[in-house]
Amino acid sequence: MNSLWLIIGSLAAFAVAYRYYGAFLAAKVAMLDDRRPTPAHRLKDGVDYHPTNRLVLFGHHFAAIAGPGPLVGPVLAAQWGYLPGFIWIVIGACLAGAVHDFVILWASVRQDGLSLPKIARTNIGKLSGVTTSIATLFIIITILASVGIVVVNALSESSWGMFTIVVTIPAALLTGLWMYKIRPGKVAEASVIGVTIVTLGVVLGRPFAGSGVGHWLLFDKPTLSIMLPAYAFVASVLPVWVLMCPRDYLSSYMKIGVMVVLAIGIFIAHPTLQMPAMTPFIGGGGPVISGKVWPFVCIVIMCGALSGFHALIASGTTPKMLNRESDIRPIGYGAMVVEGFVAVTALVAACALQPGDYFAINVAQDTTAQKVAYINFVENTQARQHWNLAPVELSQLERETGEKLVGRVGGAVTLAVGMAAVFAKLLKGLTSYWYHFVIMFEALFILTLLETGTRVARFVIQEAAAQFTPRAAMGGTPHWGMNIAMSFVTCLGWGYLLYTGNINTLWRMLGISNQLLAAIALAVGTTYLINHGPKRKYALCTGVPFVFTLATVLTAGVQSVQGWWSKIPGAAPSEALSLRLMSVLASIMLVLTVVIALDAVRRWFVLLRGPREGRPVPAVPVTETA
Repeated sequence: MNSLWLIIGSLAAFAVAYRYYGAFLAAKVAMLDDRRPTPAHRLKDGVDYHPTNRLVLFGHHFAAIAGPGPLVGPVLAAQWGYLPGFIWIVIGACLAGAVHDFVILWASVRQDGLSLPKIARTNIGKLSGVTTSIATLFIIITILASVGIVVVNALSESSWGMFTIVVTIPAALLTGLWMYKIRPGKVAEASVIGVTIVTLGVVLGRPFAGSGVGHWLLFDKPTLSIMLPAYAFVASVLPVWVLMCPRDYLSSYMKIGVMVVLAIGIFIAHPTLQMPAMTPFIGGGGPVISGKVWPFVCIVIMCGALSGFHALIASGTTPKMLNRESDIRPIGYGAMVVEGFVAVTALVAACALQPGDYFAINVAQDTTAQKVAYINFVENTQARQHWNLAPVELSQLERETGEKLVGRVGGAVTLAVGMAAVFAKLLKGLTSYWYHFVIMFEALFILTLLETGTRVARFVIQEAAAQFTPRAAMGGTPHWGMNIAMSFVTCLGWGYLLYTGNINTLWRMLGISNQLLAAIALAVGTTYLINHGPKRKYALCTGVPFVFTLATVLTAGVQSVQGWWSKIPGAAPSEALSLRLMSVLASIMLVLTVVIALDAVRRWFVLLRGPREGRPVPAVPVTETA
């Protein structure tokens, strides 16, 4: 099948959804009114609350929500074929994810830019507020471990890939020093310097890997699993302007540029989809993700369709910077459908590979036992399903990229190979450079997420600790001892999960915790609409996605715990410990899901039986902000 059908079809669906459903939410459900002063105006302090231009804020919001999820999730979901992932991305983004982001952003703007836990506490009750705080910490820890393993699998035994990533560190440091110390305010100069150094890292990586010192940056997976939390620990303790902000800035260049080029490349090359619409693994038993297509396609593909992590951004920095209420539609709804399109392009890149090559890359083959198991899998699939999964172009791809691709699980390598193949059709003979550029592009965003996520997790822990000791409270003066201690605890937590886990268990854990938070956010949004919406029936806009998400995450959680627990008797001691830990953590999150659902339903009955408690915010003219 020609990939253009997916590209054009998704673009049309996203455009129609934004034009009509987004407009309905803005005009009828939220009744956005530019005469209402936003928190950015009413509470302006020049630090957190500051009116921001719509385009600038869109860029910030999109960069914050569009992490590695819309790139990696669709690649892993390709094992079920291109159709299930495509349907979930389009329908999920238009009717669930974008509505989720829109309503939470709207609710936060109407409530002084409050965070999701505080909105839950205000609208549902204290129990929901506490539960949301716990879920927030859960999702941050699991996100860091899950995206960390993607980097580990992509960079293991690759000195070229490691070289490009190492070079980005001095690039970010010099960019930050240039903008803030050497030439304050000279953003253009700093940008040229940073992008030039990053590009040189990709170009010079090949001769470095082939030199006599190339082995200095060859690391196996266990070593990288230790190095990554150690790096995040250092980066999260440093002042934000030293490394994190400059890296975010450089990352935004990379993400926007790469996805624009990929979209153009797909339009020009329009590769044929080699993966069938649906594979024999629809009913379960797949080698990449062992579960059935439902509920696990909705768990594997989070960002790009529906993601609870977005609620943290929509109730975090974005509502405090919103200039006008009318900006909620392009930023809340629009950014989500754009991310959905990014997910579709990632799905196309993965499904354009030969199925045999796709599975050879995405199934672990590190040990002799794993290699034998994979050979048996290919033979059994041929015998039972009459589907030949022998590699077709894998050897050629390894020669062109200059890397060993077999068994590089996690999705990042597959995406890099698929994108490099598309790019190579535009500029032939540069496949290896395209491949390593994409690896650097993915890893750069993940490292940014690791730094930011570790810092945010430290904030959450410190806020909890501040209830018991005033020394933990965050203020104008940095508490270096507390910062170091809390960063260490955070990195130890996700570092342990990273070291002992694998992509199957960790990505499921990420999906379950993420969709748990999505269910909580949709429950909060439904409560807010019942209480503050112009018509209570509009609560169905979030109520229906809430019911679907709740059923999905409960089913996936129960099936995952049952599957992990059944493997414990025959597992090695270290693996058995990891499986027990995953089972316990997932069970805790399932309990949190049930608690928040019951508390929300209780609150709905109370609201529907009595008069509406919501009060309109007085309309005040808002001045234009550049």
